[in-house]
Amino acid sequence: MDKHKTLAIHGGEKTIKKTIARYNSIGVEEVEAVKSVVEGGVLSKYLGCWSDDFYGGSKVQEFERECERYFGVKHAITVNSWTSGLVAAVGAIGVEPGDEIIVTPWTMCASATAILHWNAIPIFADIEPETFCLDVASVEANITYKTKAIMVVDIFGHSADMDALMSLAKKHNLKVISDTAQAPGALYNEKYAGTMADIGGYSLNYHKHIHTGEGGILVTNDDKLADRMRLIRNHAEAVVGDKGFTDLNNMIGYNFRLGEIECAIGLKQLKKLKKIVKNRQEVAERLADGLDSLAGLSLPIVKDNCTHVYYVFALTVDVDKLGVSRDLIIKALEAEGLLGLMTGYANIHLLPMYQNKIAYGSNGFPWNLKEARQDVDYTKGICPVAETLHEKTFMGFLMCLHELSGDDIDLIVTAFRKVWENLDDLS
Repeated sequence: MDKHKTLAIHGGEKTIKKTIARYNSIGVEEVEAVKSVVEGGVLSKYLGCWSDDFYGGSKVQEFERECERYFGVKHAITVNSWTSGLVAAVGAIGVEPGDEIIVTPWTMCASATAILHWNAIPIFADIEPETFCLDVASVEANITYKTKAIMVVDIFGHSADMDALMSLAKKHNLKVISDTAQAPGALYNEKYAGTMADIGGYSLNYHKHIHTGEGGILVTNDDKLADRMRLIRNHAEAVVGDKGFTDLNNMIGYNFRLGEIECAIGLKQLKKLKKIVKNRQEVAERLADGLDSLAGLSLPIVKDNCTHVYYVFALTVDVDKLGVSRDLIIKALEAEGLLGLMTGYANIHLLPMYQNKIAYGSNGFPWNLKEARQDVDYTKGICPVAETLHEKTFMGFLMCLHELSGDDIDLIVTAFRKVWENLDDLS
């Protein structure tokens, strides 16, 4: 037996014996920035009342202004997590209990939970099989008299079809929230993804392109929405009176504030974003070139008017053509030493919360509200493309977790080719 040719899952020698470095964009610049803030003694300057310090300290202000310049928007608002950002965004658009917001099932669960937070109802539309973003036709088919907004998710690093979705929203008088957590720096028609919606924004979680450990950035060109999100971020109910703010819908405030240390880190990280994106694209191109000839394997697509920033290198396998299940292929690749593979994705409409319609309390709230539509359906089968991808054909490589060199990519390609050359043994 030639251990170099035999699959590791069958006792052969594994292809990748080294540990690929963990992704880390933090350097000496961030260390010095943090040191400066700590030595200054002001780690946060927010006050939860109407005052000069309602908007935070100097680093918060500086980071927000730099984000506005970078992304080309009127308002950037920092928050302590992107989940907090989504909660603030949904509240800011004036959603009412029982209203519906259309969202993808292929996203982190917080996208939909932020809707439930305001006692509104998530409605799941299907996704495109190539980009894994919302399918415009499915969105339109799910619009009802209760629909208030569309929450678009730029999944894996590629923008959704924003022209079509914004046109659809205008036709039906809907707001659009763009969850661009995984795609900061991606372009759509030469504009940054996340900036075309009524509200958009980015995650600063530790494995995102740029990060502050935890955090998020909301972006908008709408003055009123910006004002409302800043209020929700910082104890709105205690501020609106003295501020003279009279639109009290959803003015329930929180402590969603990002501190001075995180914003000091963010300032340094933002300067690195273009370089990080360029490097990720070069690595992805090398990986795509190496895998291009493998039968039954579909590579990430990049639409003509878009760029991709490759949070995930998204693949699909033609299991019927290959005669081997996706899960077995992944097990074989993992045995070869390739870590960071995804077996399917979320399909959050099938989570127990939605299947049982139990969120707040145990009696079906908010779905049992008299204001809510009573025939909301979460049964399996409502998103067939998403469900098939999850169960059978999708596999992703989490580029976000790794610091990948050219040699690393060559080893990954070798592992894939070894598995493909031995598919008959797997089957």
